[in-house]
Amino acid sequence: KRWDQRPFEVRNHFNPAFCGLVLFRALQGFEEENPDGMPFSLTLLVLPLCLQKGSRQVIADSPRSYLLKTVEKNPQMLVGFADRVAALMPFAFEGFGLLMEGDSFAVSPDGRLKTVPGRVRKSVTGTSESISCQRVARIIGKEFARIADRVTVYTTFGVRP
Repeated sequence: KRWDQRPFEVRNHFNPAFCGLVLFRALQGFEEENPDGMPFSLTLLVLPLCLQKGSRQVIADSPRSYLLKTVEKNPQMLVGFADRVAALMPFAFEGFGLLMEGDSFAVSPDGRLKTVPGRVRKSVTGTSESISCQRVARIIGKEFARIADRVTVYTTFGVRP
């Protein structure tokens, strides 16, 4: 749908600039642990974890805990997760489109996404909710890098690639 034909709530909650920023923060977090960049397939799990308040709060409340352990202790995070991934995929693509338009990331030959330094402001600003989303995105990126296995991540969240 054209942007002006979308409901007001969708335009506010899922605008490409914000979704792109959340994705960018996850890529930065991943690169803190693994400078090779994040595999594209993992990026599609970022928005469903960061934008859904319940999942975001669980992750924010245990930033030093391993993500796999956090999911094991909080199975409510998995309820409807695969559906959220599918529903938020178009918004992730729009966010990536905006990031690509601004040359904010590069794609390596093996399909990994790497941030381009200096293209997105380093400081995390905004409302408390948007700051929370950005911080959790960084945590998720770091945890995905620590896990270092896409199959394990997808299996943990009950999603088939």
